[in-house]
Amino acid sequence: MPLSATSSPELLRCKGILFDMDGILISSIGSVERSWNRWSLLRGVDPERARRIAHGCRSIDTVAILRPDLDPWIENGIVEGFEMEDTDGVAVLPGVAELLAALPRNRWTVVTSATEPLAWVRLRAGNIALPDRIVTSESVQEGKPHPAPYLAGAAVLGLSPEECVVFEDAASGVQAGRAAGCTVVATTFSHSAESLAAAHYLIEDLTGVEAAAFGGDLGLALRFTPLQL
Repeated sequence: MPLSATSSPELLRCKGILFDMDGILISSIGSVERSWNRWSLLRGVDPERARRIAHGCRSIDTVAILRPDLDPWIENGIVEGFEMEDTDGVAVLPGVAELLAALPRNRWTVVTSATEPLAWVRLRAGNIALPDRIVTSESVQEGKPHPAPYLAGAAVLGLSPEECVVFEDAASGVQAGRAAGCTVVATTFSHSAESLAAAHYLIEDLTGVEAAAFGGDLGLALRFTPLQL
């Protein structure tokens, strides 16, 4: 079923924003899929299955599912090496620069399933002004769809999860944000609307998402026009 914009914009109030990285801030789908294809051929795994599981999940969790007989730390290092070598096509997504420019640096962070070295490579490749602290796969014991990553993201900002808005593009991340107690806005950049049904709102990408920051403890206001089925 096609998606269309609702007739009126939505206004959300919050105190902090938690951004997923791949598919929200950065387009890296080509690098991700090429790297998992390469690892799959090396380890005798169905590449299509590997790509499907890998989207939105920590690579260490993905390799543990696909080849439980192998050391996940070693295999994770191999996949990460492939991804760090391959930055072809890695670029900032539409609307990101404008939205981040409107946000105070202490009001947002990144919550990604990537490792910290890989996250910095991709954020720098996209010329994104980096926050002081981010949440990566090493930051938590449990990855998305577990709420731990977004609970950690809220803690980085010194906020409760209920005070935060999550921007996600994958079903596992949407589930993690909801389970943490955040308001979740999902983009349809890389996944179907049906797979993102757990999100509070759907948008195509960050284009047109406007932010205003208020002084003191008044927080942020986000304005955007949601999609509907």
